[in-house]
Amino acid sequence: MTPKQMSKVDDELWSAIGDPTRRQMLDLLLADSGGTATSLGQQLPVTRQAVAKHLAVLDRVGLVNATAAGREKRYHVDAAQLAKAAAQLASVGSAWDARMQRIKQLAESMQRAQKK
Repeated sequence: MTPKQMSKVDDELWSAIGDPTRRQMLDLLLADSGGTATSLGQQLPVTRQAVAKHLAVLDRVGLVNATAAGREKRYHVDAAQLAKAAAQLASVGSAWDARMQRIKQLAESMQRAQKK
């Protein structure tokens, strides 16, 4: 991945996913096929208000979609946006693997040169 391609990685998306509580919320939403702030709050060590704020972040970056469910909103993971995040992660991982391979080759070359 070139530096220009790396800039296309969605920083807001990764900032949202970077929070461990939000990742746990995504896991719960995937496992339960959705949920509300109240149902998530019962499963997490944070307040319902904190859950609502985390859901707002996930909603803003498109990782969840909300639908009205009585007095609350029911949230579901957006599979397309999650797939985008996974593809970006795979791409960044591949780029770092290539960099590490080049560093290894350089180090091996230097080591061979020192032995001569």
